Amino acid sequence: MADTTFLHWPFFEDRHRTLAAELDRWAADHLAAVDHSDTDTACRDLVRRLGQDGWLLHSAPDPQAEGARLDVRTLCLIRETLGRHDALADFAFAMQGLGAGPVSLFGTPEQRRRWLPLTRTGKAISAFALTEPKSGSDVATMEMAAVRDGDSYVLNGEKTWISNGGIADVYVVFARTGAAADGAKGLSAFIVPADTPGLTVAERLQTISPHPLARLAFTDCRIPASSLLGAEGQGFKIAMATLDVFRSTVGAAALGFARRALDESLSRASQRHLFGNPLADLQLVQGMLAEMALAVDAAALLVYRAAWTKDSGAPRVTREAAMAKLYATEAAQEVIDKAVQIHGGDGVRSGHPVEKLYREIRALRIYEGASEVQKVVIARQALMG
Repeated sequence: MADTTFLHWPFFEDRHRTLAAELDRWAADHLAAVDHSDTDTACRDLVRRLGQDGWLLHSAPDPQAEGARLDVRTLCLIRETLGRHDALADFAFAMQGLGAGPVSLFGTPEQRRRWLPLTRTGKAISAFALTEPKSGSDVATMEMAAVRDGDSYVLNGEKTWISNGGIADVYVVFARTGAAADGAKGLSAFIVPADTPGLTVAERLQTISPHPLARLAFTDCRIPASSLLGAEGQGFKIAMATLDVFRSTVGAAALGFARRALDESLSRASQRHLFGNPLADLQLVQGMLAEMALAVDAAALLVYRAAWTKDSGAPRVTREAAMAKLYATEAAQEVIDKAVQIHGGDGVRSGHPVEKLYREIRALRIYEGASEVQKVVIARQALMG
């Protein structure tokens, strides 16, 4: 049974505690038997179920709906809970939010009316297409071009490591509308339906923990000028504002993985006997469990500090989100590694919960800003005073 005492920290309100309990029950009923043998089918099914049961309503709020607002604590609680139960379910939820987030935050009323009712109900799968073969964390070096041609833009270039690539119905695509010398100031964002002529899935990418990922090619891909998100030159601002919100949630997903690893380890240490006594009687094992519990609580404090700060009205949480993402993902890697050690041979047996977590956690230290990039961000923020 996962620890829930953190829900009584002052970061949360009663509505957060209610949501966490309801989602935990839902996940226990719906995620225990998810079939991961066909990742594309599993993700489509997860998006559909998350949508029809209302959880995707939290992924990217519709600002036109009465009382709607983006609540980062809710996003983090959902990702932590889903991540604790099933990493692919967390992925399905998170990508709906990341893909539709720019539309929610910067879309015109018409763009929101067209896409948010679909993504928020699981009827359309969204994706966030930022990374390129030569530009990962250094977004300002992006090469993909979007050239204005009358009432259209023509896109040419490639995107890679795109989550939901190959199964998405709509992509938010970032491209250069200015000169290369303009750097980040020359980037713009566009909404591109997956069936747009000239957009093709050039390659499906396989990783140690299967997720729908792809390299996309844009060849004279013509889209209407009304597909532009915000104004020309706002692409970097749109990308950073979106990541500023969702970066904390990556830490929350890692936290969910770490909690599951700790739970599995506590159970193993209590039930497994060595030399006639429970494994938990060994002081070395107790030390490992203590370090794991400490890392989990420290990660939770940083994640929910960042989420609470954003929800309290801070325009940006660059420093807080970077700290949360960096610490939670690095700590989760260490917690899960200890869990593998405590489980011995079972810890590396294919299909075991701990073995799956070991493969799942690694990518979180890379995507949405690698750990090394987060250190640069934190240092720059500290130097700014």
